[in-house]
Amino acid sequence: MTHPILAIDHGDARIGIAATDAFGIGTHPVETIDCRESEPIPRILEIIHERKIAAIVLGLPLRMDGSEGTSSAKIRKFGEKLRGHLGEIPLTFFDERFTTVTAAEKLREAGKKAKHQKDIIDQAAALEILRDYLGW
Repeated sequence: MTHPILAIDHGDARIGIAATDAFGIGTHPVETIDCRESEPIPRILEIIHERKIAAIVLGLPLRMDGSEGTSSAKIRKFGEKLRGHLGEIPLTFFDERFTTVTAAEKLREAGKKAKHQKDIIDQAAALEILRDYLGW
């Protein structure tokens, strides 16, 4: 597996970004992009360039039975649009079921109340996508 890897948790309002380090030893939150304020792809491309990203993992919201619905279709469309700017960098869609719930639970355990999670929950969900993808 080539590192660093960038994980994206794409929501309707915000996109959470997380990444591995250059060696694939650790994962960390990067930032949250507010989709209501700006087009997210230019910022994602900046992050990819700044961090010398070698691969992208994009969370795919599947239904409980594993099938795809309208949310999955929106994410696939976004992924294909992003892929058009990536050149040789591979983009992988990855099941993101339960990642936001798991992230919220971990933030609560760390002492973050629900009302204070808004700014970081998307990054935490991206971390969960990345860790699940890596099998951690």
